[in-house]
Amino acid sequence: MSIKSDHWIRRMAEEHGMIEPFSPHQIRTVEGHPVISYGLSSYGYDIRCAGEFKVFTNVRSAIVDPKNFSEDSFVDFSGDTCIIPPNSFALARTVEYFRIPRNVLTICLGKSTYARCGIIVNVTPFEPEWEGYVTLEFSNTTTLPAKIYANEGVAQVIFLESDEPCAVSYADRGGKYQGQSGVTLPKA
Repeated sequence: MSIKSDHWIRRMAEEHGMIEPFSPHQIRTVEGHPVISYGLSSYGYDIRCAGEFKVFTNVRSAIVDPKNFSEDSFVDFSGDTCIIPPNSFALARTVEYFRIPRNVLTICLGKSTYARCGIIVNVTPFEPEWEGYVTLEFSNTTTLPAKIYANEGVAQVIFLESDEPCAVSYADRGGKYQGQSGVTLPKA
């Protein structure tokens, strides 16, 4: 396994559609206004959060059960920012659509800008031959409301390439989150 550089990521995005849309360099301002950076970095790619959110609510006193998850536990929200209540979380999706090659696995880590505010970004690895928009989870670990910015950087994807392709890919298994197009809730 080797960590892939910006040259490899750019080539895979431009020639094979691995990341769409693709920003070939770090974006730090948009129309003269500062943004939380996104785009290609030295050894990874900083992904953005789209403006579609599902904010957790306990209005109906539901039990969080990954095998029998109720959509009633969330309030849908669209906008340029999302306020997450204290000690709560929200789901969102990436702006970018990914197509992961058969010999690649990714690790995704939250950006330090959010971590320093007590906001944890959790994303599972993108497995070989998985494709879709990534569902993101933002946990507000603070006792104050927390703000997430749509269309700005939230996490960095690191690409690990194996010397050989895997025997069984996510696509081969018919993974339940293959081709997801929006904020996707847990599936049993």
